[in-house]
Amino acid sequence: MVAEPTTLTGFYARMLRVPRAVLAPMAGYTDAPFRRLAWEHGAAWTVSEMVLARGFLAGERKSTELGAPYPGEPNLVVQLFGDDPEVLRDAAARAEAIFSPVAIDLNMGCPAPKLAGRGGACLLQTPERAFDLVRAMRQGTRLEVSAKIRLGWDEDRSLEVAQGLEAAGVALITVHGRTSEQRYQGQADWEAIAKVAQSVKVPVLGCGDVTHAEHFFKRLQTGVAGIMIGRGAVGNPWIFRQIAGDNRDPSELERIQTALRHAQLNVQWYGEFHGVRQLRKVLYRYFPHRPELHPALKQVSTLEELHALLGGA
Repeated sequence: MVAEPTTLTGFYARMLRVPRAVLAPMAGYTDAPFRRLAWEHGAAWTVSEMVLARGFLAGERKSTELGAPYPGEPNLVVQLFGDDPEVLRDAAARAEAIFSPVAIDLNMGCPAPKLAGRGGACLLQTPERAFDLVRAMRQGTRLEVSAKIRLGWDEDRSLEVAQGLEAAGVALITVHGRTSEQRYQGQADWEAIAKVAQSVKVPVLGCGDVTHAEHFFKRLQTGVAGIMIGRGAVGNPWIFRQIAGDNRDPSELERIQTALRHAQLNVQWYGEFHGVRQLRKVLYRYFPHRPELHPALKQVSTLEELHALLGGA
């Protein structure tokens, strides 16, 4: 029997009374420090890195840490990855109990070859399986359940998949406008996203190639309820602030201060050894106009080194 939602019923609808920008889940990027930074800059809510449901239930440290909130974290959606209904049901229940998120999301978009056949975008080949997963997750949690999909595996099946997900009881659908086969190549198909938004009654978020505030407002014309921003927010958390109405471009000082804050949050979360090194892939993106800094930022090892490097920038 499907549990009735608690007072959190309508979280997505309430948050989307006006179109909003949301931080998309990205493996290796949307950890607690970056989610905090995005929230501080105006993201409506944030989504965790995908949590492997089976490992999470087994108590694997890495899987648990991926979904762990920072103290007092607001508006966290935990995304689960898997393909077994019983495992997803129990993982949804456990995530609700230990993370206190506002909703649970099902990953139907990860195209990583190493995870082939275990969930993610593979579910687009057998959407009936995905519908069973959603029903099972709804049995395990009183929170709203959503799903993030791509257009299809190698062809566009998004209307069929979205309508089936709606029938299974999702409260929101996010559509990345590429197939799994495309991975991140080519342009996101916002016409296809618009058709999905028109075909279901639940809110639909669009996702793909939104890297500036102007893109956000242009894409809203497709009829989506809001937009998820992924790669466009990496090294650019100001995009959320700009969408909310503060159109200022970040000054050089603000870029430096934000990069340092991100590093400090990382060190608090991971410790200095891992915290700074883990951020090497991001730090240089705070300074797209300063390519001469990039080699050093990709090799920095301590907060002291980073302060020295940016202090003299």
